[in-house]
Amino acid sequence: MLVYPSANRVYTDSTPALLRAELAVFGLSALETEISEIGETELGGVGYLTFTTPAPLSERDLALLSNLSALYALFELGDGVLKPVTISPLANFDSDLLTIQKYPGKTNELFTKLLVNVTLMSTADPAAMLDKPLHLLDPLCGRGTTLNQAMMYGFDATGLDVDGKDFDSYELFVKTWLKQKRIKHSAEAGQVRRNKVRLGRRLDIGFGITKEQYKAGDVRKLSYLNCDTLTTDELLRPNSVDLIVTDAPYGVQHGSHRTQDASLARSPRDLLAAAVPVWTRVLRPGGALGISWNTNVAPREELAAILDKAGLDVREDGPFAEFAHRVDQAIVRDLIVAAKPA
Repeated sequence: MLVYPSANRVYTDSTPALLRAELAVFGLSALETEISEIGETELGGVGYLTFTTPAPLSERDLALLSNLSALYALFELGDGVLKPVTISPLANFDSDLLTIQKYPGKTNELFTKLLVNVTLMSTADPAAMLDKPLHLLDPLCGRGTTLNQAMMYGFDATGLDVDGKDFDSYELFVKTWLKQKRIKHSAEAGQVRRNKVRLGRRLDIGFGITKEQYKAGDVRKLSYLNCDTLTTDELLRPNSVDLIVTDAPYGVQHGSHRTQDASLARSPRDLLAAAVPVWTRVLRPGGALGISWNTNVAPREELAAILDKAGLDVREDGPFAEFAHRVDQAIVRDLIVAAKPA
């Protein structure tokens, strides 16, 4: 397995270890064929990830593995020769949907895809990603990196963020991108109101993966709500999303207006303690919640306790605990996933 080269040198250094853990999660949760002996090797001076199977991978397994976050190419090794294996990733649009946005604090798009994947693998039906459009929620969506990955996968997506500048930036980006790519779509912007009280703004986009699908009424939905994340269960129906994927903030920008003490908004720990029960109410039984965060701000045990208290089953087994990696001097990022009992 040839590893996808990242433009970010620090992330490139972490990628092989992260991909090993991600592959192990796929093997543990979704693959029909057992995989073992996951490791790294060099061939011709180029680094590869290696693994062993007792039989050839099934078409379904290949379809799943094609979506590994940092998979660049897949080969079968026999008699010292690399034989290319055809992959078929869920990539409904050009990759610049994920890469064109550049701004301080943007989550690496390969890591975003990894977080989405590991969360998918924790749902009751991990292979559903191949068969139907799932509904993904990012309740702290910023400028929409996770929403864009959901679009690539052909999912419906909903995002919430209280930051008006992020909302404006994403609205400008996604509308411009859809027009430039000549993707059939509709876009509607307006106010969000509940009981005659204005909660914020909203952007609703319907788009077709192909022109033919759009004309036939097969439309994917993308909604961005410029609202407080603690209103999630007021704005979305109970049990209506298949997976929740979010990158917990390191500052105040996502903080809730509803926390009585403004200082609470500065701590991801306190924000998540208030928000996770709210998010859980809109998550379908059998769905999963995945969060990435800075371990220098909150230890893993505290996040696990918050998820457990909300009635979720935290995945701590094997590779699920092997995703911690350094981002910069102040940030060691990790992820944690938990499933809602079916």
